[in-house]
Amino acid sequence: MAFRWVVLLLIILIIEIYAFQAVKTFTKVRWVQLTYIVISFAAVAFVFYGFSKFDRGVGQTQMFMMTIGVMLLVLVPKLLITFIMLLEDILRLLLGTKNYFANYGNDTFLPERRKFVSQVALGIAAVPFLSLIYGMTIGKYNYKVLRQTLFFDDLPDAFDGFKITQISDIHSGSFDNPEKISYAVDLINEQESDLLLFTGDIVNTHATEMHPWIDTFKKIKNYEFGKYSILGNHDYGEYVDWKKDDAAKNKNFEDIKDLHRQIDFKLMLNENTKIKKGNDEIALVGVENWGVKFKKVGDLNKASENLNKDDFKILMSHDPSHWDAEVKDHPKNFHLTLSGHTHGFQFGIEIPGIIKWSPVEYVYKQWAGLYENVGKYIYVNRGFGFHAYPGRVGIMPEITVIELKKGKNVV
Repeated sequence: MAFRWVVLLLIILIIEIYAFQAVKTFTKVRWVQLTYIVISFAAVAFVFYGFSKFDRGVGQTQMFMMTIGVMLLVLVPKLLITFIMLLEDILRLLLGTKNYFANYGNDTFLPERRKFVSQVALGIAAVPFLSLIYGMTIGKYNYKVLRQTLFFDDLPDAFDGFKITQISDIHSGSFDNPEKISYAVDLINEQESDLLLFTGDIVNTHATEMHPWIDTFKKIKNYEFGKYSILGNHDYGEYVDWKKDDAAKNKNFEDIKDLHRQIDFKLMLNENTKIKKGNDEIALVGVENWGVKFKKVGDLNKASENLNKDDFKILMSHDPSHWDAEVKDHPKNFHLTLSGHTHGFQFGIEIPGIIKWSPVEYVYKQWAGLYENVGKYIYVNRGFGFHAYPGRVGIMPEITVIELKKGKNVV
């Protein structure tokens, strides 16, 4: 353990030295350099203090999220500076070696650092620094309503034009702005949909995290065809140390399930129900969490009991890895799967029709938006809330409106 701390401190020292070299080359003003040193020291000290106070028995707190945020503000820009300055050092070393032997050792071995390189390094580092600040102040509550129209040949006639509002990953324990959450609920209510579906993670860990927000989420209007929900991985209390107190863990789990009742959602636990409209019906299926990288509590076969292949089915499954692993080739034929979980990593670049990228795509094949396989679809919601990093950069919180249409499959 002590060795790991030494290595960590050594890495931080190297990063700080290189970052300061960029500042020192950029400006010779002493008070600017001293201010930079004081702020850097204070930020690093805050991060170490924050992590030292983390309690596995409590889990994520506002203090812990702020620690993550400050760490990223310190680490990401300075890593970029270090990379650029290190490349310059390699070039300086090569040029110095060449000049030394060409001039028989008469010249200074290493050329001086170039101010231009430091300017470039600081300019590049400013982009993630300002982006992370934006994400922590504005981005995390910059809700977007995203609309998607899906066509199915076998959609029952009465459901042609049927609209579903999907939200996912509330993570109520992360919220810190009641006004913004009320605004988001109003935004949900403005959508003229027939059905509301919530695809899991109502809390980070503890049921009590949702208590300040129950009255706010109860303001979500009643939908003609109901409000349904499922559990996500965070709803099982697996990310804290319960100190072998199984009774407390089990009570927390029961309390989390009861939260759905308190906000007027029908929680589906490996079960299905029929949504009837006119003389037609579709099946809504809700499974508990099933993830390749998490315990597999969801039971797709149990959830789809008494359904046949020809029934039009909408599946709620929190983790999109379930789709490739079990859902898309399942003999019961699930037409549309709605998931969440990834949050789009809360960081990425999305320009419609041009680029869609996030580091999470190297972990999850389906990570944000719509995906199709032989006429079957999965839609991965980018999440309503946020977790760990208290912000969003490039991947905004999402309210999804999906319209079902009768007709030829198109993407």
